[in-house]
Amino acid sequence: MAERTPRRRRRRLIAAAALATGVLTGVAACSPGPSGGSATSAKTSGPVSTDPAKAGKVTLTVWDQNTDPGANVSTEALNKAFMAKYPNVTIKRVSRSFADLKTTLKLALSSANPPDVVQANQGYPDMGAFVKAKLLQPVDRYAKAYGWDSSFPSQLLDLNRFSPDGKTWETGNLYGVSQTGEIIGVYYNKAKLKSLGLSVPTTLGGFETALAKAKASGLQPLSYGDADKSPGIHIFGVIQALVAGKPEVRKLVFDEGDAKWTDSGTLKAATTLRRWADKGYLGSGFNGKSKDQAVDSFGRGTSLFLLEGTWQSAVLAPKMKQNVGFTALSPAAGQPPLTQGGEGLAWSVTSKSKHPDVAGAYIDFLVNKNGMKVAASHGNLPALPPADYKPTPGTVDADILTRWKAVSEKDGLLPYLDYTTPTFYDTLTAAVQELTAGHLTPKASTTRLQSDYSSFQNSR
Repeated sequence: MAERTPRRRRRRLIAAAALATGVLTGVAACSPGPSGGSATSAKTSGPVSTDPAKAGKVTLTVWDQNTDPGANVSTEALNKAFMAKYPNVTIKRVSRSFADLKTTLKLALSSANPPDVVQANQGYPDMGAFVKAKLLQPVDRYAKAYGWDSSFPSQLLDLNRFSPDGKTWETGNLYGVSQTGEIIGVYYNKAKLKSLGLSVPTTLGGFETALAKAKASGLQPLSYGDADKSPGIHIFGVIQALVAGKPEVRKLVFDEGDAKWTDSGTLKAATTLRRWADKGYLGSGFNGKSKDQAVDSFGRGTSLFLLEGTWQSAVLAPKMKQNVGFTALSPAAGQPPLTQGGEGLAWSVTSKSKHPDVAGAYIDFLVNKNGMKVAASHGNLPALPPADYKPTPGTVDADILTRWKAVSEKDGLLPYLDYTTPTFYDTLTAAVQELTAGHLTPKASTTRLQSDYSSFQNSR
């Protein structure tokens, strides 16, 4: 393989998680990266009008994936407040599940009447592809006008940067900002855990012990449904973080060094997940069940654990009250927790928006202090938490904030694996489904991942 120019050194993801603590532990503050090139059209340059009231009558079409209860309610509340403040603006909201958004958004962006604002997933498969196709416009001028470039740490902004050709991630123009933070962790049923004589697991080994004891007692160990595909990324990613370690995962996702998806750490992760499936820890028919079904099942008390994102707290808390807890796992006793996470999908302005300044003002309305406060009030983990964000002790939201701090303070936040290449989401999700179904061996699944990774490396 020809020698490649290595991607610039990855800045720590700790800053993304540390936002919830109010402290950027071990990370020096630094200014945002370079703009990476001049604007491509009149829409991306010139003065910014920050007053939508002066825009005349406007219909702003917004596509999002905030279908989970907490995110949906906060989005609806903020949309209503924005229209009340600016009666001349009508927000036409189109909300899709994450899986549906991935399959329909590019077509919508390419249509004759594309939306004005969209949520774009970070990394090569979505944001990079949209930038390459000139479907998104840079928002650097809005970052300057509204102060996003100072309120958001550069490490968080960098996750939403791309070179204008869409080939290089984390550098160049800014293509959006995010409202929420998130990590993947383990929800647990407190009463059932106590009935089994178990304490809250803190390590991978302790978690596996609990899975085995639940299975032996006749209780379903884990609620899991992978019909939506993204749960497979989460469960595999958490296991990989714990058995392969953060240096290897970061090298793979950010294309640094000579790490391979067939290395022993990732192979061990695949072997572990296959073992869980073979032992019945994931239940039956999981590839035909949705994540919503899995969450509902756990909420009804049919299982001991649920491995999911912090965004599910708004679903579970009303059902389970203080009987649900949340934790993040460590590789071994005495070691800090490691898990996937970062920030929610970026709010972006489309390149063909007829009202880009109104779109920019709308995004600021979502991510300013009040927007973050509204998000937090509905059970979401805000990317920039208000100073008075203090969840009630004993609640799952309090657990989430505690674990978020524990992950951030020890640099334990790792990237989502689907960021890796333009095609990795499809490759990884299919490989995980076939692995857990017993149609691929662990070695064959990692070989498939490496093939996708190698093709991307050779194309750069």
